[in-house]
Amino acid sequence: MTRFFRGVFIVWVVLRYGLDELVLTSFQKPWLRLVARIVSVGRNLDAPRGQRLREALERLGPIFVKFGQVLSTRRDLLPVDIADELAKLQDRVPPFASDIAVATIERALRKPLKEIFVSFEQTPVASASIAQVHFAVLKDRQGKNRDVAVKVLRPDMLKVIDKDLSLMRMMAGWVDKLSADGKRLKPREVVAEFDKYLHDELDLVREASSAAQLRRNMEGLQLVLIPEMLWDYCTTEVLVMERMNGVPISQVDRLRQAGVDIPKLARDGVTIFFTQVFRDGFFHADMHPGNIQVSLDPATFGRYISLDFGIVGTLTEVDKEYLAQNFVAFFRRDYKRVAELHIESGWVPGSTRVDELEAAIRAVCEPYFDRPLKEISLGMVLMRLFQTSRRFHVEIQPQLVLLQKTLLNIEGLGRELDPELDLWATAKPFLEQWMLKQVGPQKLIQELTDQAPRYAKLLPELPGLIHAYLKRSGSDNTALVQELLVEQKRTNRLLQTLVSVVIGFALGMVVMQIVVRVGIFW
Repeated sequence: MTRFFRGVFIVWVVLRYGLDELVLTSFQKPWLRLVARIVSVGRNLDAPRGQRLREALERLGPIFVKFGQVLSTRRDLLPVDIADELAKLQDRVPPFASDIAVATIERALRKPLKEIFVSFEQTPVASASIAQVHFAVLKDRQGKNRDVAVKVLRPDMLKVIDKDLSLMRMMAGWVDKLSADGKRLKPREVVAEFDKYLHDELDLVREASSAAQLRRNMEGLQLVLIPEMLWDYCTTEVLVMERMNGVPISQVDRLRQAGVDIPKLARDGVTIFFTQVFRDGFFHADMHPGNIQVSLDPATFGRYISLDFGIVGTLTEVDKEYLAQNFVAFFRRDYKRVAELHIESGWVPGSTRVDELEAAIRAVCEPYFDRPLKEISLGMVLMRLFQTSRRFHVEIQPQLVLLQKTLLNIEGLGRELDPELDLWATAKPFLEQWMLKQVGPQKLIQELTDQAPRYAKLLPELPGLIHAYLKRSGSDNTALVQELLVEQKRTNRLLQTLVSVVIGFALGMVVMQIVVRVGIFW
């Protein structure tokens, strides 16, 4: 019944804000436009279409807001008026009342606000679908005032998200049962992945731990700043962290005026993404412009500032290896290797012909190479690859859906910073270097180092284990040892004979060469 009422509410919002009319008027068919005018009779749809879409997504809740955030970065796919309105969803969602935020903080930290902070700004500086942020000042353990940012979870988010996820599970079940692509698309698994990420986002302690992990991973790169978490003030509903000062990444003109190297900034963004994905297998998966700033501080000038770590993606070693090999093969235009990797990984049926899959992938990708970012669209490439995947029954990997979303965000961000960016040339050297590290001596040393504690425990026990085995074997062991000795002697004789033959053959060749050369000179 809950799903039914949620479904009715979604339909009501669609009609209330005229999203049906917006969709119908987007088509060029005259009869569809006529239908749009008919269905809009009696409804007040005077507000601009972008505003209506944004307000509808805000009304529907966090899942729909996140969808709007992804769309807001794709100005290559959306009209300017809609893209500008959806950009407000990045950090300008209508905030909830400050007194509710204060009550949440006092309940979570079990102290009055005045005992926690020296000062607290009642007006939020940013408001998103899941939480909002206030600036404050508190005394640290050394008694010094410290500028902090306080993130407070929106009330009753769990109920709204659970209702939407319930609807998504129901629709996933329909797709799984009724669609011929159900097995390939794995809709239930995809929804389960979204369920995990969204519920993780509602736990701010988990978000703080993800931020700490990312901060530790990126320390030596000198490309991105990640705020320090103040663990004494972190709970499920409230997160207190170091306050970061920077310019939003969307304010490109202001960054240029400050002297920031915009093309380098774009290249650094690509490097950060591929480092987090392939080196660490742990990446920031909500990288829309509202969560990214640039530092203008002289000590860290031109570095990224990353915020909001509620959604992070993870990849296994197997996933990383296959993805890296696929990317490298794509960049080298080795479409045959791409096809082979898909078959080896089990993403396509083993009976698939390599040459047919190779030709299909080539037809999709070849037109987009050697072009700057402004002339290509990874979204269109992914769409065409998806169409190809249907023909070859490619199974969608649920754990990679979040990575695709992040990649689309990165592309949208790159378009805003440097439309001339050559994505292929920037990413290819990094991936080739990463692949070399995976098969080189550094990887061997790392594996030995990782296994050293296990070997250190096993080796002292090895003599005792051998002795126990020999003692347990009893008399049968004597016969076994005798057989081994006989076999060893036989092997030694064979090796001696083989060595003698090789040496004799070599000496014969040397003698023959001497005879021939002497005969020539004679």
